[in-house]
Amino acid sequence: MMIVNKIALILIIIGALNWGLVGLFSFDLVAWICGGATAIVARIIYTVIALAGIWCISMLFMDDEEVASTRA
Repeated sequence: MMIVNKIALILIIIGALNWGLVGLFSFDLVAWICGGATAIVARIIYTVIALAGIWCISMLFMDDEEVASTRA
C-alpha cells in the first residue's frame, strides 16, 4: 500500500475514534489536547483529517487490481 494511503487511513481512524468519543461521552479529545475546538492547532488537525478523508474517497473508485498493487 502506498505510504500516503497508510497515513490517510491512520488519520481517518484517529478521526473516527475522536468522533466516537464525542458521540458516546461528549468528549472531544482533539479539542481537549489543543485547548479548545477553536484553537488554531485543533483547527489544523481537523483540516488534516478532513483532507485525509477526501484522499480516501479515491480509494472507493480503485479497481481490485489497483488496490492489490498498492498493498505490496
